[in-house]
Amino acid sequence: MNPERIFEEFPAPSYRGTQEQALRDIQDAFAAGNDVVLVRAPTGSGKSLLARAVAGCARETDDADPSDATGAYYTTPQVSQLDDVAADDLLADLNVIRGKSNYSCILPDERDTPVNQAPCVRERGYDCSVKHRCPYFSDRAIASNRNIAAMTLAYFMQTAGSEVFRKRDVVVVDEAHGLAEWAEMYATIQLGPRTVPFWDDLRVPEIDDLDRAVRYAENLAQKCGRRKDDLLAQDSLTPAEVRERDRLQELIGELDWFVSDYRDPQSPTTWLVDQSEPSRSRTSGDADGDDDPAGGPLTIKPMNPEKYLQHTVWDRGNKFALLSATILNKDAFCRQVGLTPENVALVDVEHTFPVENRPLYDVTQGKMTYEQRDDTTPKIARTIVRLMQRHPDEKGLVHAHSYDIQERLADLLTDFGVGDRIRTHDRDGRDAALDGWKASDDPDVFLSVKMEEALDLKGDLCRWQVLCKAPFLNTGDSRVAHRLEEGQWAWYYRTALRTVIQACGRVVRAPDDHGATYLADSSLLDLFDRARTDMPDWFEAQVVRMERPDLPEFRPGDALGDGGASSARGGGSDDAGGSERGTRTERSRTRSRSRRSGRSSNSNSSPVADVWDTDG
Repeated sequence: MNPERIFEEFPAPSYRGTQEQALRDIQDAFAAGNDVVLVRAPTGSGKSLLARAVAGCARETDDADPSDATGAYYTTPQVSQLDDVAADDLLADLNVIRGKSNYSCILPDERDTPVNQAPCVRERGYDCSVKHRCPYFSDRAIASNRNIAAMTLAYFMQTAGSEVFRKRDVVVVDEAHGLAEWAEMYATIQLGPRTVPFWDDLRVPEIDDLDRAVRYAENLAQKCGRRKDDLLAQDSLTPAEVRERDRLQELIGELDWFVSDYRDPQSPTTWLVDQSEPSRSRTSGDADGDDDPAGGPLTIKPMNPEKYLQHTVWDRGNKFALLSATILNKDAFCRQVGLTPENVALVDVEHTFPVENRPLYDVTQGKMTYEQRDDTTPKIARTIVRLMQRHPDEKGLVHAHSYDIQERLADLLTDFGVGDRIRTHDRDGRDAALDGWKASDDPDVFLSVKMEEALDLKGDLCRWQVLCKAPFLNTGDSRVAHRLEEGQWAWYYRTALRTVIQACGRVVRAPDDHGATYLADSSLLDLFDRARTDMPDWFEAQVVRMERPDLPEFRPGDALGDGGASSARGGGSDDAGGSERGTRTERSRTRSRSRRSGRSSNSNSSPVADVWDTDG
C-alpha cells in the first residue's frame, strides 16, 4: 500500500466539508505503520469517496512481485449501499460483483432463470455457448481482474478461499459498525424444515448439551453428503434439485465448520444451541440410534466469532480501512472482531451538519416495555396525530421497532381518522412499499420496521421521524442473555445507542438539509444517561439541545390538512395549536387499505429485515 497516493486517488473534483483533513489523517495513520484504521465518519462525510481514495492506494500489479497481493476490495453489509456505489459516476471504477441469484441467464429459453439455476448448473458437462457473455461470469471476470472489486459482505465472506477472489493488498469495509453481529449472523446454523431439504425424513433428538449437538452435526453432515452425492450422480437436475444440491453443500460446510471449531482447543468461539419444540412426534430415523425423545428445530449460534472473521475477512488483505459513523468504542469494537486495539488507529471525522438542523425532541409518553406497552402505545398514537398536525404538508417516518407495534399504531391511527395518510409494509413487500412512499408527492407517514440503517431520505423525502421504542436487543435471545449474564451491560446499551444514532441520520443527509427526530419512548432518555460516555461529541450536542416541543391540541382533522406552513425546522414551538387546517380530499377506503399493506409478491425483502428480531 502507498498512502502517499490517497489525495490523487480521491475521485471527486473538489473536497466537501472536512474530507481533505480526513484524508490527511487516514494517510498519517497508515504511514505510521497501522494495518487497520477505523474511520469514524458521521452522515454526510462522503464515506464512499473516502473509501475509494483508500482503495486506490493499494499496490498495483506493475509495482509488485508475483507473490505480492495487489488491488483492493470494497465491501459493505448493506445491499442498498452497494447499489448506491454502483450508481455513482464518481465510483465507476469500483467493479461490482453480486451473487449468481442476482443475474438472469441469457439463453433464449432461460431468460427468466437465475444463473444459479441455469442449464450450466443443472446438466452434467453442459457446454454453454454464450458463457463469455453471461452477465454473472462477465462481471466476475471484470471484478477479479480490475484493481478494485466491490461486493456485499455476504458475498465477500462466501468467497473466502476462492481461487478467483484471492487475498488483496487493501480491504475497505463500509458501514463496518455491525461487523461482529453480521459475522455472528452469517456463522449461525439454522436446522429446521426451511433449511434442511429432507427435514421431514429426520428424527431429531433432544439436544441438551454441546457435545451432543456436535455428534448430531457430524451425523447430519454425513446424511447431507450422501444425498448430495446422489444428486451429483444424475445427468440432469430440475431447478428444485439444483437448489437442494446447493443448499446441501452450504449445510455441509456450516456443520463441518461448527464441529472443527468446537473441537479446536485454541478457538476463542463460544457456541450456544437453542432448540424449539417439535412440531409433531417422530418415531423413525433416530439420528443417534436410540429411543430418546424427539426434539425440534435447532439454532447453533457462535459468540464473538473471531476465528470466523479471521478466515473470512482478516486473512483477505494486508491493510484494512473500516468506516462507520457509529463505531462508538474503539477498544470494545476491536475485542468483538478479534483485533488488538494497540495495533489499530482511530480517525475521527468532524460532523459538518449544523446541530440546529438535526434537532431531537422529547415527546416521551411512557415506557414501551412489554408490561407497559398496552398503556403507552395509544398515547404515542395520539402524539403521532399531533405531529402530523405539526407537519401537515411534510412526509414523516415512524420507527415502529416491531410488526406488533406497527400494527397497533396503524389500527389506532385509522380509528382516529387519519389512516388515509398512513402507509405500512409487511415482511415481503417492505422494499416496494418504501419505494412507493418515497416516490409519492403526498405528505404520508410511513410506519416502518427495522429501517434505522441504510436509508437515505434527503430533502423533502422526509422531514420528521418518530422513534417509538428504545431499540434494545431482545433479552430472550440466547446470545444476548449469555452476554448479560456475564455482566456486559455496557455492550447492551452501546448497541442500542448505535441504532438510535443510525436512525437519527436517516432524515438529515447534507449540511443544508434539515429534519426533526421525536423520541416517544421514555426508555430512550434512560439509554442516553447510561450510554453517555460512548456518545460521539456531535451526537451529544444534539442530546444537550433536546427540548419538549409545544404541539397542537389533538385535532385529527388538522392532520389531513393541505394548507399551512410547517414550523418544524429547528424551533421548539409552533403556531398550529388553534388553527383549522383544510381537510384533504377524502380518498377511498380501498386505496387506504392498499397503501397500508404495501404488499408486492415480486419484491425481495431488505437484507436488514433478517438481521434483527422483528416480532418483539
